[in-house]
Amino acid sequence: MAGPSPERHPLPIPHDREREIEEARAIQQAMLRLEPVRVAPFEVICKARPADEVGGDFLDYFWMLDGKLALFLGDVTGKGLPAALYAALAVGILRGLKKGGESPGAVLELLNRRLLDRQVPGRYCAVQYAVFDPSSQELTVVNAGLLPHPLHVSASGCRLIEGGGFPCGLFKSATYEQSTLRLDKGDRVFFSTDGLIEAENTAGEEFGLDRLMELCCRHSQDSAHTFLDGAFEAVDRFSAGTRQHDDMTAVVLQFG
Repeated sequence: MAGPSPERHPLPIPHDREREIEEARAIQQAMLRLEPVRVAPFEVICKARPADEVGGDFLDYFWMLDGKLALFLGDVTGKGLPAALYAALAVGILRGLKKGGESPGAVLELLNRRLLDRQVPGRYCAVQYAVFDPSSQELTVVNAGLLPHPLHVSASGCRLIEGGGFPCGLFKSATYEQSTLRLDKGDRVFFSTDGLIEAENTAGEEFGLDRLMELCCRHSQDSAHTFLDGAFEAVDRFSAGTRQHDDMTAVVLQFG
């Protein structure tokens, strides 16, 4: 007669929370397109650093059929796998839109409607969508509730590119105001999610918009790559000794 079956010990299973964070990070990485664009006389440089608690930042760009470059930067509510999945939904909608020259405002109105058609309770996303025309040097920007507003850095200083509307996925009647500016040689536009300005020091003080604008002005002559690395380093110095709780994602569009 066969003896008793040997006791079986199940293989260890990763903690659900750890597994969720790993999955969220993998999904989020697919939402961030970080390769630079260098087409003289302009370039686009991107940088992202996910937080320990994964959020929902996303970033992508593509060439339109009319030769313009479009880019979008966004942040969804919440953290973890649910936020990453909602970001995947938003990016999927944006990537599926026609690339034939629709205005940025019309694109975000369509995103808003489609997110509401697939409404997820308590979820919405803030998005900045910009289109740059190399031939005319014009940049058109629309902002659906993402802070800080883009910063235009030029020989005249640093200013916010105002305008926009509510985050997408909240209100059916939402419309989005566009801003158009012409970039001169040496100009740059800085886009970022709120992880940079909301980074806190050990006293609980936020890095803030004023510091970010001062940084943009002080380093306006640096290369786009040097400036972007320097911005993250400045935030790191400010917040040394504290834990990062939100994603940090930023884009520099440099002309000339």
